Amino acid sequence: MASAMRCAVLGDPVAHSLSPTLHNAGYAALGLDWSYDAVRVPAGGLAAFLAGLDETWRGLSLTMPLKREVLDLADEVTDRARLAGAANTWVRGERTLVDNTDLPGAVAAVRERYDGPVHSATILGAGATAASTGLALCELGATRVTLLARSPERAAETAAAIRRHPAEPEVVVGSLADDVASGEVLVSTVPADAQTPDLLARCTGPDAVFEALYEPWPTPLAALARDSGRALVGGLDLLVHQAVLQFEMFTGRPAPLAQMRAAGEQALAARAGA
Repeated sequence: MASAMRCAVLGDPVAHSLSPTLHNAGYAALGLDWSYDAVRVPAGGLAAFLAGLDETWRGLSLTMPLKREVLDLADEVTDRARLAGAANTWVRGERTLVDNTDLPGAVAAVRERYDGPVHSATILGAGATAASTGLALCELGATRVTLLARSPERAAETAAAIRRHPAEPEVVVGSLADDVASGEVLVSTVPADAQTPDLLARCTGPDAVFEALYEPWPTPLAALARDSGRALVGGLDLLVHQAVLQFEMFTGRPAPLAQMRAAGEQALAARAGA
């Protein structure tokens, strides 16, 4: 695969994504004549986009709202993507394959920052990222996962995905508006503007906080965790670790993690300065 190849991240919105920065930094570090772009593809538009790709396209990263839509648009779906009910990675080979690197990426991100026990955990929000991180927590040992959602109906699909983990965890659905976070790890997948003082006051118990966002940074929850001295896993940690796995799937080469992370940190610092 010596010729120039193309990759991209797809979603809506997608212009804010740091994925092009990370992947292109990896290509540069390894001297690969590859390119990685951000392309807006709205819900319902993925099949048409895939149909228009030529043989120069090697891989795609999928963000919302396409992580569940892509499951029906590949020749092969990995076990972990089926388990999560969502995929964030599309790879073209002899057959097209979709995978979920958010799950192992979340495991790596947590263990990089927190080496304590994980018996139970609370997740704020109930979308595709909540499903992947919930399964990652089960990989780390959690036997009880609490989802705090705006409504039980919104959490049903994610709760079902986490319950499918071979460890058969107990999954409890609670109220984002009223309930208190419990367990050793707290994961937030909700927007920064939803992190109200009332919510923060109910999130002081867990030993580690995993903030899935990387912009704006720090979020109110991340700032609270940092200032209280708790272990803090950031959205950039997750993004880098899942991108490293994608990079290796796309290129077949070991990913330069340090260079990819540094590029992401520099880009976020530049945005903050601007």
